[in-house]
Amino acid sequence: MVGCDGAMGRTITDFVKPLEDIEISGGYSPITDYTCDYPVYNNFDDVDADSFDVIVDFSHFSLFDQLADFAKRCRKPLLVATTGLEASCVDKLKEMSADFSVFHTANMSYGVNLMVSLLQKAVQNIDGFDIEIVEAHHNKKADAPSGTALMIANAIKNSIKRPVEFLYGRYGKSTKRQEQEITIHAIRGGTIIGEHQVLFRGGTIPGEHTVIFAGQDEILEIKHTALSKKVFAAGAVKAARFIADKPNGFYDMNSIING
Repeated sequence: MVGCDGAMGRTITDFVKPLEDIEISGGYSPITDYTCDYPVYNNFDDVDADSFDVIVDFSHFSLFDQLADFAKRCRKPLLVATTGLEASCVDKLKEMSADFSVFHTANMSYGVNLMVSLLQKAVQNIDGFDIEIVEAHHNKKADAPSGTALMIANAIKNSIKRPVEFLYGRYGKSTKRQEQEITIHAIRGGTIIGEHQVLFRGGTIPGEHTVIFAGQDEILEIKHTALSKKVFAAGAVKAARFIADKPNGFYDMNSIING
């Protein structure tokens, strides 16, 4: 597991412990003195490709090139859930999937991906509604807007029947809303306590994403709230099981949802 020292890495480590059919054989961390119940490596070159079946990545986007080189050397199924990746990185993952199976998603929650699936169907029948996306996370999150918010925005853009332009927040006097806009707002505040996040407005949520459809005299909201990081750990384990024996190709949570 790449990123075993991070919040999600630790959550997955605890989630997997009681499971009988899956175990973490090793981890990667740039922290030289980080220790865990399994071997932790600080250099990808030290990892034996025969010691594991699937690479799971919950690290930082700055490690992508090293991860890609490691995956190409091992040619094992690769699951990437790191957020903040550039479009060129996703393109590279798709290229790599010609040689081994690659699973990529910006959010491992089954509920979030089900929400995206519902939105793709909903926007085909939405006319005359303004669309706004609001996401909220703790103040330590490195990327904004979140990868999930961008995943939602792109899913809407690819499914809607009118031109779409993304706008990130609003500032200035000339900000009258345009029909083609989908505006993405990012809230950052509060810290992590245990497995929960405490936002400045109160509450304990590890992530919240809301899509607002504002029409004439009516408003529709579709919202997902993660109450624990365990939902992402469960999704990662489900995806790891799914991709372990899949042929070469590019997969995502829709591959699981749609069977």
